[in-house]
Amino acid sequence: MIENIPSILGLSQDAFMIGFLVFLRVGAMMAVLPAFGERSIPQRIRIVLALCFSIVVAPAVASDVFSVASQQGIIGKALITEVVAGLALGFILRMFVMILEMAGAIIAQSTSLSQMFGGGAVDAQPVVGHLLLVGGLALAAMLDLHVRVVEIVIMSYKFIPAGTFIGGGELSQWGLQHIRTGFSMAFSLSAPFVIASLVYNVALGVINRAMPQLMVAMVGAPAITLGGMVLMFITLPLLLQIWRHGFDVLLMNPFEVL
Repeated sequence: MIENIPSILGLSQDAFMIGFLVFLRVGAMMAVLPAFGERSIPQRIRIVLALCFSIVVAPAVASDVFSVASQQGIIGKALITEVVAGLALGFILRMFVMILEMAGAIIAQSTSLSQMFGGGAVDAQPVVGHLLLVGGLALAAMLDLHVRVVEIVIMSYKFIPAGTFIGGGELSQWGLQHIRTGFSMAFSLSAPFVIASLVYNVALGVINRAMPQLMVAMVGAPAITLGGMVLMFITLPLLLQIWRHGFDVLLMNPFEVL
């Protein structure tokens, strides 16, 4: 038993280094991850979640990380490479959730609902954006987000090997593709409200031109608010289903550019 102590200690040291490197990537990702990385969740809970995810991921990527963990003086480099890789993964997923906030802001400005219960969330935002965000996070959790996160982290070691930097060109192309997709989907989700608001305001202008004595502002402001709330009640479930499908596609292959 005494003769085997050096080999046991060596194995324990390698296992500890592998777990530490995995924790760096998972912890950085957890800081901005949707649902798990919300600011309303206490930091202690997020640290515990990062440890749990690291325990699950480490055995699956041990062979990929071992060659890096066994090197001398790798900690300083890993503190940068693994954290950058984790933040990049987290921001890509977070960006798709920000689509709901952008769509909510466009809808609120189009239907005069921008100041309605604006401070209901941790970050002040219109009530429409808050409803979309909460509904989107609930749908993400129903998609087994915790399982998908583990799969994404394991896949990330194939596209972003441990101890290597992401190329600036690849990182910018990766981010720009998801930014373009995000703005496109945000405007698509808010398109029914924008079109309805445009048609309504044009009709209101024609009525005002035909009847200058009528105070259209007194009639038009409550009507656009009521119409926006009715349209929101009808379309929000469909909009969330469209977003859920897009988020499911992203979770299946977030490394398309890489």
